[in-house]
Amino acid sequence: MPPMKYWEIVADKLSAAGWSWGYCSAVTPDGWRWIVDAHREGRGYVVHSDELLRAFLELNAMRLRPSARSLRWATIPTGAKARLF
Repeated sequence: MPPMKYWEIVADKLSAAGWSWGYCSAVTPDGWRWIVDAHREGRGYVVHSDELLRAFLELNAMRLRPSARSLRWATIPTGAKARLF
C-alpha cells in the first residue's frame, strides 16, 4: 500500500471527528484552485486554495476555532479564501 499523503491524514482526522467532507479542483484564469468543504450538525466550511494540503489544513483549523461564525470570509495567507455557512 502506498504511503498516505498529508492531506489524507487531515481528511481522516475530520472523518474521525464526525465531519463529512469533499473536495474538487477547478481551473480559473488565475490558475489551478482546490475547493474543500466539510459539514456536521448544521456547521459547514468551504475553503478555496491553490494547494490541496493548505486547504485541508485551513479547514481543520477553522473547525477547531471556537469563534467561527456563519457568513464570514477568512483570508488565508496564501491568498485562499474560506466561507463559513
